Amino acid sequence: MSTREAVFVAGLDARVDRILQDCSACGRCVEVCPTAEPGGVDRRDPTQVVRDVLAILGGAGDPASAGARWAETCTGSGRCITACNDGVNPRFMLAMTRVKLNEAKAAEQRRATGQKAFNTMSQGVKVLSRLQLPADLVGRVTRSAHANEGPAPDVVLYLGCNVMRTPHIALLCMDVLDRIGARYAVFGGPANCCGVLQFRAGDTKTAGRVGGNTVAGFAATGAATVLTWCPTCNIQLGEVVMPSTHASPSQAPFALDHVVPFIASRLDTLRAHFVHRVDRRVALHEHPGVAGVTEGALKILGAIPGLTIVDLEQPRVGYMCNSLAPVPAYKRALHARELEAAAAAGVDALVGIYHACHRELCAHETTYPFRVVNFLELVGEAMGVDRPDLFKQWKMMQDVDRVLAEIGGQIAAAGLDVDAVREVMATAILGEQPLPVGRFFPE
Repeated sequence: MSTREAVFVAGLDARVDRILQDCSACGRCVEVCPTAEPGGVDRRDPTQVVRDVLAILGGAGDPASAGARWAETCTGSGRCITACNDGVNPRFMLAMTRVKLNEAKAAEQRRATGQKAFNTMSQGVKVLSRLQLPADLVGRVTRSAHANEGPAPDVVLYLGCNVMRTPHIALLCMDVLDRIGARYAVFGGPANCCGVLQFRAGDTKTAGRVGGNTVAGFAATGAATVLTWCPTCNIQLGEVVMPSTHASPSQAPFALDHVVPFIASRLDTLRAHFVHRVDRRVALHEHPGVAGVTEGALKILGAIPGLTIVDLEQPRVGYMCNSLAPVPAYKRALHARELEAAAAAGVDALVGIYHACHRELCAHETTYPFRVVNFLELVGEAMGVDRPDLFKQWKMMQDVDRVLAEIGGQIAAAGLDVDAVREVMATAILGEQPLPVGRFFPE
């Protein structure tokens, strides 16, 4: 085990020990959890649910208990964090509970599971980014942070991996940073992985090495702040990797924030670039998992001339649509209700923040009387910047063969294998469609 791996694993163990010491099992975190009930958690006795979790963390728990069920169906909404009076982060507590449950499997199986997930992600990012972007741009964005040269940037924009499947979002984010005069270096893709896929599989050693390497690479740029785009990366680095490798926040090599609140805090500068009216009624698709992001997006949208924001008054749960995977029926119901609410409200666009939400929702534009866009597309429109959403064009076809016929020239130009592209497209177009395309009228 390398030093970086050893420090990370020891840090995780020490943090679990502190949870076992500090948690009073009051049950408040269970009471405020918005997806415990949809996840099938029996919370008539919230205190017992937490005791189940603590028993698993202590190495003697029941994998069939209500506490195990709660951990396995956690969607990361984060309400538990502010509800806790014991100084515990219950979202991290549940993440470690899932790790402990996975540690019942052989180490080799855990490594293989994490590697397979990483390989699948890498292939999807490679194919979809190269089909939509020039090779030199893909290379610049996805290079290793250790390769950074020149003066230290003020901030690092850390895109993560999967936003490169919908690269127009990433490009628009950079367009905005350019307008507000941010001096930034941008990194993303598998070369700068946060380690979450290995961590989820219970391969903590590899997760520590991968995430630790990325943190060290960002630190080597000399930037004082790293701005994440992906909420998964924000949580993995901010709640798992960095607190487990640095004794206190003051010892961390940089501050970690999210790019949306960063942009919102510089709205006075950005507002001067809103040179076009955007006369539309829109509704924001929200997730509460990363503090300040929804508020920042609403602040930015509210500054766009002509834009009217409608509150659909839908449940706010999870940190991104794919975080709701443990409660699939509930997610489908949420999507159906929100789409119908948007139609009933007469909005011109349902506006998302994150890339995974866009991938899961954008095809519904074919059957609903409004567009499905990322909020940065509206910001771009106000600035006079257009970044085509090729992914949505393909997703709306809902036909892999039709997509392949249309992009044959792009496949050849990018030097990609047709069978590999077919496999990725099948997952992107049909696999990531929790709610089938059509009209739904939930009660």
